[in-house]
Amino acid sequence: MFSKQEKILLGILATIQFSSIVDFMIMMPLGPQLMRMFAITPHQFGLLVSSYTFSASISGFLASFFVDKFDRKTSLLFFFFGFAIGTIACALSPNYELLLTARGLTGIFGGVLSSLVLSIVSDAISYERRGSAMGVIMTSFSMASILGVPFSLFLANEFSWHAPFTFLGVLSLFLCFVIWKYVPEMRVHLLEKREKEPIHRVLTRIIHNQNQRRALFFMAAVMFGHFAIIPFLSPSLVANVGMTEQQLPLMYMAGGLCTIFSSPFIGRLADRFGKHKIFLWGALITILPYWVITHMGQTPLWLTLAICAFFFVSSGGRMIPATALVSGTSLPQNRGSFMSIVSCVQQMAAAVSSYIAGLIITTGPNGHLDNYNVVGYIAVVFTFVAIYLSRRIHAIESAPTKAEADTAHIGEPVV
Repeated sequence: MFSKQEKILLGILATIQFSSIVDFMIMMPLGPQLMRMFAITPHQFGLLVSSYTFSASISGFLASFFVDKFDRKTSLLFFFFGFAIGTIACALSPNYELLLTARGLTGIFGGVLSSLVLSIVSDAISYERRGSAMGVIMTSFSMASILGVPFSLFLANEFSWHAPFTFLGVLSLFLCFVIWKYVPEMRVHLLEKREKEPIHRVLTRIIHNQNQRRALFFMAAVMFGHFAIIPFLSPSLVANVGMTEQQLPLMYMAGGLCTIFSSPFIGRLADRFGKHKIFLWGALITILPYWVITHMGQTPLWLTLAICAFFFVSSGGRMIPATALVSGTSLPQNRGSFMSIVSCVQQMAAAVSSYIAGLIITTGPNGHLDNYNVVGYIAVVFTFVAIYLSRRIHAIESAPTKAEADTAHIGEPVV
């Protein structure tokens, strides 16, 4: 299905996603440790999570005005290097206030990475095969869950919470060399001659495009519901369900092992049966673990792991057709700017949702996290909103002609 060059490109992009996902995900399982060491409240911990996403949303918005004017490789290298520096700054932070600042710095660069990766995939892979390509990229989440998060938690338990960020910072610096050495130039979007346009044209183009407006609201609804749950998943498992901090890596490993097989499979299903249909079923299925997880009390470890693994598969699986669907609403010459706006909206929705969840959830006198069920209701409502909006989004791309395929190259034809 993919050529050798496409496989190499997808492998590098998946590794980049792996680093950024681990950097973001590690904050959640570190929650119990950070809340204890810094003596902070759930609200303050929610700020640690949302500081990254708030900064990411702002940088994604600003990047939309210029990202389509540069080679994708150059942009990717710039933002990933900044991400590496921000991660190292997190590792060197001695207190809550500086860690909060460092997370914001990391978010400024990390917030653009996802949109760049998705833009590169969308430029290099035709829409008809893009579900499968997104499935490959989504395996980075699986590997982050199987290897990245458990190993990072091992470092945190053996040394300190600083250690995972040191590891990720060094790994990211090495990956900068890999990008420079092995990622080819990506200039397909620059081939078409375009007149110079005012900077606000990036926004007005989207505002006047009803299909893209729906796509933005759709992704906001998906992320808002999801991030009402995610930041407090690990703290709730420790405080409410009875898991220990040392057992948290098992949850990520169980979910990752399942999604490493389910993600490529779901991607192929999306290409075969349609992005709309697969998203619909994925979203409906996700409602069940949303409800169960936010209402769990003391539960046997094996059952907790099974529930969380099911949650990882369903929630991660619906993002594959959702992302492929949204990427199809823009043309290559404007895709970078549009995907940056999409990233901005996603990050802002996640930040607001995390912040609101932090206000709703409280810590009881016995350490129990109260009102987690309320954010579960919020997640369910926004899932139905996302389902409604998804039915009103239409892809504008079609299979490329041979002439188009010959020009859409990254060194040699890949489409």
